[in-house]
Amino acid sequence: MDELVERVDCQDRVLGVVSRREAILEGWLHRVAVTVCRDERGRILVHRRSEQVSRFPGLYEVEVGGAANVGESYEQAAARELAEELGIRALPRLLFTFINRSGLSPHWLGVHEAVVPDAVVPDSDEVAWHGWLTEPELGSALLEWRFTPDSHEAFSRYLAFRTAQS
Repeated sequence: MDELVERVDCQDRVLGVVSRREAILEGWLHRVAVTVCRDERGRILVHRRSEQVSRFPGLYEVEVGGAANVGESYEQAAARELAEELGIRALPRLLFTFINRSGLSPHWLGVHEAVVPDAVVPDSDEVAWHGWLTEPELGSALLEWRFTPDSHEAFSRYLAFRTAQS
């Protein structure tokens, strides 16, 4: 069964409820929440998507996340996705949102950050491999490995946000 999402406008206001499949096919804006996960040493969690997932199978990702369900805030969606995909309970902090036009269709992307334990237990249906990379290692990996379109856009904005906050 296809998940239901809120179709939103260019100001991120809810227009109605649609299936995610329909939102993607029609190019309608909807909400997606992702989290950049860091460990206590500042390394960033990177994972490779399972070959069984419907969107971007086998590609690497810098962030963990998915579509926000109907009535769910970005933060709630990010926390739910962390629990589902990594088996951890954390309160990710929303850093910023933007309309992301990379990927399958345009969507509002809520980018979060969370410090999580080194020992995560990813859902094997969603995650084929995971590891912790330093920012320089991740910079090299982004040039060499096949990442999802969201990873490139979200991570470059994430780095710019962190730099502006420093």
